Amino acid sequence: MTASRNELAKIISRALLSASDRSLLPSSSSSRRTWTPQLEQTLHCLGYRHSLNPTLIATVIDPFLLNQHSLAFGFFNWAAQQPGFSHTSLTYNSILKSLSLSRDFNAVHKLLHQVKAQNIRLDPSIYSLLISSHIMAKKTQAAFSIFSGISSSIFHIGPETCNLLLAALSSDGYIGYARKLFDDMILRGVSLSTLGFGVFIWRFCTTSELGETLSLLDEVGKGDVSGINGSIIAVLVVHGLCLQSRVPEAISVLDELRKRNFKPDFMAYRIVAEVLRLMGGVVDVEKVLKKKRKLGVAPRANDYREFILSLITERLINEAKELGQVIVDGNFPIQDDVLNALIGSVSTIDPSCALKFLNFMLGKESFPTLLTLSNLCRSLCKHRKIDEMVEVFKVLSAKGYFVDLECYNVMISFLCKAGRVKDAYQVLLDMKKKGLSPEVSSYNSLMEACCREDLLRPAKRLWDEMFASGCGGNLKTYNILICKFSVVGQAEEAHRLFSHMLEKGVAPDTTTYKSLLEGLCQGKKLETALQVFKKSSGQDPMLAQSILGTFILDLCKEGHFVAASMLLRDYAYDNSDPHVKLLKCLADAGEVTRAIEHINWVRDNSPHMLHEINTELLASLSSSSKPEPILQLIQEVQEKSLVSRNGS
Repeated sequence: MTASRNELAKIISRALLSASDRSLLPSSSSSRRTWTPQLEQTLHCLGYRHSLNPTLIATVIDPFLLNQHSLAFGFFNWAAQQPGFSHTSLTYNSILKSLSLSRDFNAVHKLLHQVKAQNIRLDPSIYSLLISSHIMAKKTQAAFSIFSGISSSIFHIGPETCNLLLAALSSDGYIGYARKLFDDMILRGVSLSTLGFGVFIWRFCTTSELGETLSLLDEVGKGDVSGINGSIIAVLVVHGLCLQSRVPEAISVLDELRKRNFKPDFMAYRIVAEVLRLMGGVVDVEKVLKKKRKLGVAPRANDYREFILSLITERLINEAKELGQVIVDGNFPIQDDVLNALIGSVSTIDPSCALKFLNFMLGKESFPTLLTLSNLCRSLCKHRKIDEMVEVFKVLSAKGYFVDLECYNVMISFLCKAGRVKDAYQVLLDMKKKGLSPEVSSYNSLMEACCREDLLRPAKRLWDEMFASGCGGNLKTYNILICKFSVVGQAEEAHRLFSHMLEKGVAPDTTTYKSLLEGLCQGKKLETALQVFKKSSGQDPMLAQSILGTFILDLCKEGHFVAASMLLRDYAYDNSDPHVKLLKCLADAGEVTRAIEHINWVRDNSPHMLHEINTELLASLSSSSKPEPILQLIQEVQEKSLVSRNGS
């Protein structure tokens, strides 16, 4: 029974995936599959409606459509419309599991509303997935709302999800919600972790009386504290109080923490001492440092490593940054992998702080990984800190960081993205002096940057230099130059490159053809454009179909209506979209008679397309600046469609 059910689920899912793929353009990604009426027709044709049951529906979705969220949801809704079928907890579990992997939160909340209205019990693991996905999307309030609806099942949701939600609520400033969750966890005996309780008490102590903070610590101390690192908690509490300039309380809390077995380490004492030093309290500084020597324990780098990495993993970047700064400012031990993680993640929110972490790393004679450098440079470019990025490259170069092609490619790529073409070209020359042969990706970056800055002559020289050095261009190389030459009106040069790439065995793609055809049309090279399109059809008929619509628009923009109409007669097949584009262009140009002639040809040769053309013309009416000619064409199409049906 199980095998036949699985086999049937495979058949249904494969049919949906295949039918969906047929509607995609060649350049489209399979992740863009969407539910269409054609897919419903596919299901009807399979003839399995009599076999539908919740177990089968759930199996089709999970595992076979689990990552195809649109298809999974469409299939779920289709099943609900079938006579005699009703969804159960099995099917809701499967579809919510699929949607938890997507960002379609509106659909999720709609389904949760149905679940509540029908009093359906979901598996607690599904709620855990939904809460986690909302947290990842920074929808913390919505995550807490889901939790509030099933708080009685908190133990079954699991401590990991509860602690993650506790940390996220606290980080986002929802201390009231976080306190309620904390109380529920204590009441129901859900284990606290350093991540969850740490971020909560860190943020809680900044806005609460010290007595309340100590009361929470007492509550936690009564239960299982095996998952909590007391020294880290001490650092977070002391840091939180010092951030609010509550220094006397920070001093007194050191003893209170130690009494409760949250033993402050050297970092906790140093935080207080440094704040006192800034305030000029020399005597108090000495008192705190004396306590540090007598009572403090050495910080364990590995404990902080795990905590910071967990903060970064859960995207609590501000907290990771603050704790990283405490460690770096105190020159405490920190591993290279933690610094790499801090540099890459913190650069997205605070590039200056990320540079501080980088300098600390370099100061201890370590280097960032290439991935870390790439992430840092990407953020510096995004935040327009170009000079800082160039300085990073200079410092790393002086220290001998750039030793191979991969490293140099990263530097050239980001210099080009930042518009520093001369600097990037100098790096290329330096590579050659060191006996390294630049790869095509480096030449591509430079040529793309030159084209962006309208430096066509340097781009051409790079082209010549690249081939002279024995480095052949790839598809991206040709597309960069063909696109640029087409845009600036050098259609003949673009076509010469197109011929060159064919001679070299490099297959053009959609980008190549669209750019070149547009340039040729604008350059009044009609015959050449038609020949190029013919080549696209010979290369791949589906590729030709994907560019046909835009080519029709290019032709019409230049007034080549007859050529466009003749082209569609040879290549449009069963695709109504290019015909509609031509008819709309003809209507806008006042060429109604010519449009009617084209409609007559469609009636005589592809009458089945008249209905689709009529539908698309009707849909375009609201956005048309000249609706009268469109209405005239719609009337003509409807008359021809009626004649065609009567004739058949």
